[in-house]
Amino acid sequence: MSEQPEFKSFEEFWPFYLGEHRLIMCRTLHYIGTVMATSTLIFLIWQGMWAWLPIILPLGYGPAWIGHFFIEKNKPASFKYPLWSFIGDYKMFWMAMRGQIRGELSRLFGKQSKQGKK
Repeated sequence: MSEQPEFKSFEEFWPFYLGEHRLIMCRTLHYIGTVMATSTLIFLIWQGMWAWLPIILPLGYGPAWIGHFFIEKNKPASFKYPLWSFIGDYKMFWMAMRGQIRGELSRLFGKQSKQGKK
């Protein structure tokens, strides 16, 4: 598992964060968790089901952590940088939805990036 350096800003953190998500299957699991957690959160708030809000955490983090522990084989950044990791999840998801994530990986890591297949 990789060690996590110290960061002073999200801008410094972003390349590290994306580097921990180079494999497409890991990113896909993050996207699944992000969509499930966000849609469930909206539904629970809409229905006023406040007691069910804790279910959001395993819905969002479960798939992501599977991606880290079993696919990327690294430690989730959310352990040390929970807020920046949360922001990073949504930035990565947004870039993927706009077709920009592969370009960002290439920009930050060049051809040696292990992006995986589309």
